[in-house]
Amino acid sequence: RVVMVRNGQAYPDTVVGTDSHTTMVNGLGVLGWGVGGIEAEAAMLGQPVSMLIPRVVGFKLFGELPAGATATDLVLTITEMLRAHGVVGKFVEFYGQGVGAVPLANRATIGNMSPEFGSTCAIFPIDDETTTYLRLTGRPEQQIALVEAYAKAQGLWHDAAHEPVYSEYLELDLSTIVPSIAGPKRPQDRVILAQSKDKFAQALETYTSDPARTISVNYADQTFDLRSGAVVIASITSCTNTSNPSVMLGAALLAKKAVEAGLTSKPWVKTTLAPGSKVVTDYYERSGLQPYMNKLGFDLVGYGCVTCIGNSGPLPEPISAAINEADLAAVSVLSGNRNFEGRINPDVKMNYLASPPLVVAYALAGTMDFDFETEPLGQREDGSDVFLRDIWPSPSEIEATIAQAIGADMYRDRYADVFAGDNRWQSLQTPQGGVFEWDADSTYVRKPPYFDNMPRTPQPVTDITSARVLAKLGDSVTTDHISPAGSIKADSPAGKYLAARGVDGKDFNSYGSRRGNHEVMIRGTFANIRLKNLLLDGVEGGFTVDFLQADKPQTTIYEASEKYQANNIPLVILAGKEYGSGSSRDWAAKGTALLGVKVVIAESYERIHRSNLIGMGVLPLQFPVGQTAESLGLTGEESFTVKGVTVLNDGVTPKTVDVEAVKENGDVTAFSAPVRIDTPGEADYYRHGGIMQFVLRSLLEA
Repeated sequence: RVVMVRNGQAYPDTVVGTDSHTTMVNGLGVLGWGVGGIEAEAAMLGQPVSMLIPRVVGFKLFGELPAGATATDLVLTITEMLRAHGVVGKFVEFYGQGVGAVPLANRATIGNMSPEFGSTCAIFPIDDETTTYLRLTGRPEQQIALVEAYAKAQGLWHDAAHEPVYSEYLELDLSTIVPSIAGPKRPQDRVILAQSKDKFAQALETYTSDPARTISVNYADQTFDLRSGAVVIASITSCTNTSNPSVMLGAALLAKKAVEAGLTSKPWVKTTLAPGSKVVTDYYERSGLQPYMNKLGFDLVGYGCVTCIGNSGPLPEPISAAINEADLAAVSVLSGNRNFEGRINPDVKMNYLASPPLVVAYALAGTMDFDFETEPLGQREDGSDVFLRDIWPSPSEIEATIAQAIGADMYRDRYADVFAGDNRWQSLQTPQGGVFEWDADSTYVRKPPYFDNMPRTPQPVTDITSARVLAKLGDSVTTDHISPAGSIKADSPAGKYLAARGVDGKDFNSYGSRRGNHEVMIRGTFANIRLKNLLLDGVEGGFTVDFLQADKPQTTIYEASEKYQANNIPLVILAGKEYGSGSSRDWAAKGTALLGVKVVIAESYERIHRSNLIGMGVLPLQFPVGQTAESLGLTGEESFTVKGVTVLNDGVTPKTVDVEAVKENGDVTAFSAPVRIDTPGEADYYRHGGIMQFVLRSLLEA
């Protein structure tokens, strides 16, 4: 709504959401951000959302996007700039003459990617573009008039000539934006499209021992050779781009021109279309462009995250088998916002983010080892070459299609009963009564142990003594590394748990779908197939060292955790920079706590995961400024003692605590670690063993 009214008083709209990409509302001028599920639950039960007063980064925009550049190219450039600048825990606010040249859908795309560059929010001001969008999407005229009047009265209306005062400053000339992609494993690793072939070749060397190897595949009545760099997934998916008409219709117009030129997607590419809104389906149908998408294999598979969260589904068996037999570095290209290791598909090692039109282009090319400027995508019937520039739609074509195909009626009709659901949803059997009845045989929803044996008053906080390292991790470890949402492998602890309960492998589903079963999720914590635990040499996956045995054998993280907990030994995680980046996934903290981890020591944290750790009673510490596990000589084989935590019992939050790491030979490495409990509210949560325990005790006392 942008502006709310209650009891005759108008005030700015605000949002706290359980998806980290809640920041999409920032494009409307609405202040909002994502939090973990446990923090949102507490908010719904009346708890405040506490935070430090943030620094605000003013990001000045000027100029206009050139022809051929998309919202995706812009947001990937901004992501690269802001991640390099450092904006974790900060607000970003856009201003300047260039703001008026950024359409609302593009603003929403930029706001959406706020978690990828690390800021709490990335907000645009309210202006004529805001009210135009509200009108386009069917908001009442009375509400639109209120938004404009209120924003102008309160000084919230954008004035391009005004130079606000900010804590920090950045600026960007929009005319310098060029077509770009990002990868192969982080959203901030932008690659200029014109350099993508060379950059891919450089990156490939770290993903396979034999980049030139090929393997013959027979699939769908065709025989072809596969090699590293083959694009095996091309997916228009996720919230980032798939509600933006300019790039969605741009992709469909490109598909139309490609089909008319006689081009087809390569047979090894799994192509999918998963818009972020059903309105996309409406304007694809009204414009007559959906059949062209279908002809290239971009059939509608659903709405929402899909491939971006790891629900791509399996690759065809012959292609999957060939990739694994030849150890190929296969590639996915998606219009999503996250391309972390192990997230998209277990058969894919390299993942690239791209605009929807470029996703279609890569489906036609079939490989990352491709130069769109000099190499043709195929030939017409007359034998003439077809280049990407020949089928790329012009801005005027896209604008004309938007004007013809999109109307306010679409939004009004689609969202009039958005919460009603279809027949399958409405026909679900729902239990009656005020207390949930747990099914002991369910493998999807089980009663969690958070409140088992919980005393009415919290036990005193204690120091952490003789903790062992469960995992030593590097930089940019994401919540996907910590708690994957994708497919469950049969030979994993979670797969074995399900198989032992009679679940067929084809019905394992995903970690994301089984997040209501803590037994599955504990076993899936740190089970990402690309996780690199530095306690081991060159091993990927959810493995660690069992320090309880003399020969220190390799074992799974879950099995090691069981042994440590049986012996009442607390656990510690060592990590590098940007620990817990990515999704707001609270299971990354829940699973960590249920494994018996009492403390995490990292070089730096992402905002939401740090908060979630406290919400689960796990102590977040940082290495001293300028120090790392390596600079301190920590191998992870030490036992750790943390002293000074007990002052929390006196209502004092220590700024630092003393950490002692004792090696097997008795040598001690001692350092003072900053405590990342940032607010008094967080201190209360930690004293109670977690936010849920604090809220329950508060309700009991009310």
